[in-house]
This record gives sequence, C-alpha cells and structure tokens, in this order.
Amino acid sequence: MPQNEINRIAIIGTGVIGASWAAYYLARGLDVVATDPGPAAEANLRRFVDQAWPALVAQGLSPGGSTDRLKFTTDMKRAVSEAQLIQENAPEKPEFKIKLFADIDAASAPNAIIASSSSGITVTVMQSGCKRPERVVLGHPFNPPHLMPLVEVVGGTKTSPETVERTIAFYRSIGKKPIRLNKEMPGHVANRLQAALYREILYLIEQGVLDVADADDAVSWGPGLRWGVMGPSLLFHLGGGAGGIQHFMEHLMPAMQQWWGSLGTPSVTPEFTRKVIDGVKREAGAKSVEQLEKARDQMLIELLKVRRKTEGAP
Repeated sequence: MPQNEINRIAIIGTGVIGASWAAYYLARGLDVVATDPGPAAEANLRRFVDQAWPALVAQGLSPGGSTDRLKFTTDMKRAVSEAQLIQENAPEKPEFKIKLFADIDAASAPNAIIASSSSGITVTVMQSGCKRPERVVLGHPFNPPHLMPLVEVVGGTKTSPETVERTIAFYRSIGKKPIRLNKEMPGHVANRLQAALYREILYLIEQGVLDVADADDAVSWGPGLRWGVMGPSLLFHLGGGAGGIQHFMEHLMPAMQQWWGSLGTPSVTPEFTRKVIDGVKREAGAKSVEQLEKARDQMLIELLKVRRKTEGAP
C-alpha cells in the first residue's frame, strides 16, 4: 500500500497525545475514527480538536482538511477495522500494551500499519503477542503532535523493513519530520536527549550554581535558540570556523571532554524536589498551565513559520 493510499486513520486512546494526533490528521485531510473507553472521551477529544484548530488553520490546512472528518466509537475493533494506519496512544503499561496490540492485530486489515506513540516501551515488547508483528512500528511524536514536526520511527525485532519504509514515507507525506532509529533504545532518542540535559540542569541547581528561572533562561535564550535553527553537530561545524567540524573535533573537543568529567547526577530528594517545584511556580507566576501552553503554542507557530519560509535557504 503506497503512503498516498493511507487516507483513514484510527486513533487508539484520546488523551493529550491521541487528541493532538487526531487534530493533525484531520488538518491533513484524512478521515479519523477515534476510540477510547473513557466516559467523557469523545467530548474531551472534540473540545481539544476545536481548541487546536485555529493553530492548524494558521499553519495551513491540506485539501479536505476538516473537523467534520472525525468520528468516534467506543468499539475498538470497529475503529481499526477499516483503517490503513492505526496510531496507538494507550497508557504506558507493558502487559496492557501487549494485550492491546494483539487485539488490534486481530481486528485490523492485514496490511494496515500499527504505529505506537509510546514514549518508552519498545516495539519488540508491544508486538510480542501479535500474529502479524511485522507491521508494528514506533511512530513516537514530540508533544504536541499537532504542532511539532518530529516523529521517531523504529521497528522491533519482528518488524519488516518495508513497514519502517512505509511509515517514514507516510509521515513525510503529511508534513512531519520523521527520523529513522537504527536500533531500539529505552526512551528512544529525543526524550533521552531531554533527560540528559535536564539531569545536568538539576545538578547545577542542586549545587547552587543557579536557580530554576536562570537555568531555563540559560537554555531558552542560549543554545535552545540555536537548536531551533540547526542541530548541535552542524552548529559545532560552524563553531569550528573556516576549518569546520574537523577543526572543532581536533582543537575544541579536548576541552569539552574535560568538562564531561564534572557533569553530575543530582540527588532528587524530597527537599530538592520541593526546591524545584517552588522555583518553577515562582517562574510561572500567576500564569496557569493553560496560559503557558497557549503562549508556548503561539511561539511554536511563529517559529515554524520562519523555518518553513527559510527552508532550503543557504
């Protein structure tokens, strides 16, 4: 099945990630049938889609993009029966996932892709109860999926190379930025990178080097701005001057290696946890989580506009 023949998506689980995926697929002109056993799941899903829609309109809808293409059912088997791609977003519980994927496998068309948004459980575990495990793959988004382009794609030990290729091609065809992971890792890639940085941030706070707000500013007004333009390796290529990455590796990397020995792991005690919580609350001030989310999303939309405008520019 070519990726352009994928026009019907099943969303399994309509929490924050599942709802965000649903909104994005609708904006790309795809039919979406969602399922979730929660008593208020449909109302919450439609509320989320309505709230996210102006941001998606601002980015530009694909032909046929419409909230009218959203359907909901509490019958999981019915939801997946006619889907060409199933995006799973269920709770992060291995045994639950194994049973869920076996049920999805049994109820869906043989050539449908079963993609998981799991942030930590490997595909090898999730596909272990499936009779057709070759079509199970990771399609892990970065939150919120309706705005963030990144999708991490990797197969398990029984996933076919064709499924990985089809999945990458599909995500790319709807405007995502899929990256191929050549092997499974707990937490995948992007979350591991976040975890590594946050470990050092917490260590610096614990050591009294700076407070929570200044640590956030150090990232968002420093390397974070550059990372929104280019990745670290390409930026270090520029940091090497005329000699590029070769100069950087030969002359600047040794100094960086010396810093590595002083990187630390904080002791996340109850007292330190309270210190971080209090620091975040002071930084947030009177702004609610919802207000901060709205500000984040508005900024992301503007940043993405700039990136798309300059994409391909030297």
